[in-house]
Amino acid sequence: MELQKTKNISYALKAIEGHFPAAFRPAASVRKPEPQAAGYRQVRVIPLTNPVLLDYLKERGILAEIARKTCKEVHFENKGKWYFAVAFANRSGGYEIRNKYLKGSISPKEITHIKNGGDHCIVVEGFMDYLSYLTLKSMRPGSGQPADYIVLNSVSNVGKAIPILKEYKSAFCLLDNDPAGKQAFCQMTEAGCPVKDKSDCYAEYNDLNDYLLGKKMVPENRQRHAGNTSTKERSQTKQHG
Repeated sequence: MELQKTKNISYALKAIEGHFPAAFRPAASVRKPEPQAAGYRQVRVIPLTNPVLLDYLKERGILAEIARKTCKEVHFENKGKWYFAVAFANRSGGYEIRNKYLKGSISPKEITHIKNGGDHCIVVEGFMDYLSYLTLKSMRPGSGQPADYIVLNSVSNVGKAIPILKEYKSAFCLLDNDPAGKQAFCQMTEAGCPVKDKSDCYAEYNDLNDYLLGKKMVPENRQRHAGNTSTKERSQTKQHG
């Protein structure tokens, strides 16, 4: 796998990590809701071994050894046809599921909380961002205090993450560079969570996976997102002024 701009990745990771590099330990605009698994039947979860799914993750820049340790493989029937996908578990027994043509979830919809015994936490939006971060980390393994992780699995789950975040000494948010990501971060700060926004470390990219792949946002999107953020900041300044 060819990763883009290794020197820049190393620099960005240092900026993201600050004084506590996370140990490599796998374990708005209103966005359209992801499809739930109301029609999914005969759901079967097994270890991730399917070469088609591993090839899909490789296309997304994810190392196979990280994916196998962190994800499962799910098979299910829907409307008389069988499907399979990469599955990422949440804390309530549900799964986020992905393949090249599907982005959905198996209820219940929840956050994923990965505990490594740290007093610091890294917050990402989706499990593809989490896998991307672990892949980036594997390029520059380092020592230091371990970090825990919260994968929101949807920005609509921010409220479920807030009580957990308040228990940490500090947390870094690696959310999408779009209005929904900025709004989610604002919700955390307004609730009193000890969070810092680190999305500026990949400001030219929509999210961590695009950063891993070197897929920059088109200039129009960058300007639109920057404009929405500036408008929101001015509004908050007026409210508190």
